[in-house]
Parts: sequence; C-alpha cells; structure tokens
Amino acid sequence: VQLLESGPGLVKPSQTLSLTCTVSGGSITTSGYYWTWIRQPPGKGLEWIGTIDFSGSTSYSPSLKSRTSISRDTSNNQFSLQLTSVAPEDTAMYYCTNWIYWGQGTQVTVSS
Repeated sequence: VQLLESGPGLVKPSQTLSLTCTVSGGSITTSGYYWTWIRQPPGKGLEWIGTIDFSGSTSYSPSLKSRTSISRDTSNNQFSLQLTSVAPEDTAMYYCTNWIYWGQGTQVTVSS
C-alpha cells in the first residue's frame, strides 16, 4: 500500500488548507482500516488531526475539531483534509497514514 499527499505548500492566514491523500495498492473501504491525518510542526512531536474509517465515519482531535473536516472519494481511492482559518501555528509537515503505511509527508507553510 502506498499513500501520497498532495496540495499547496503555502497557504495564507485565515484561508483553508486542503490536502488529498491518494491511496494505491489497497482500498480505503477495506474493513478494519483507519485513514488518518497527522502533522508535525517544526521542532515538535506528532499531532493527530483526525481519522476517517473504512465505513466513512470520522473522528477529530478535540483541539482542531471546530476547524477540521475529513472526507473521502471512494471512486478515486482518496481521502482529504480541510483545515479552515489557518494561522502560522498550523505550519507543519502533514502526513496521511493508515497506521501501517505512511505517506512521505508534505510541508505546509502558513504565511502571508
């Protein structure tokens, strides 16, 4: 299974960050898998953002829940992250994972 993150590397403050994870070698609807977004700000540890499971159910970090939406496109075997009202503190390397396989990560910088 391979995961590949895509999306803009630079987002302006107050705008919406949108990332997509394209999965190959396995279906996002396969039972038992939990498709997750994780981020790592510079100099800090990993932070769980949220998860969409094989049935399409979602769960979010309480600290980010009000700004986060995770959705999926089963026809293209993708799942996506939207984070609204971003600020410089949202600058981080963003990863998608199913907790077994990880994408390589994509750097997102929030700056005007």
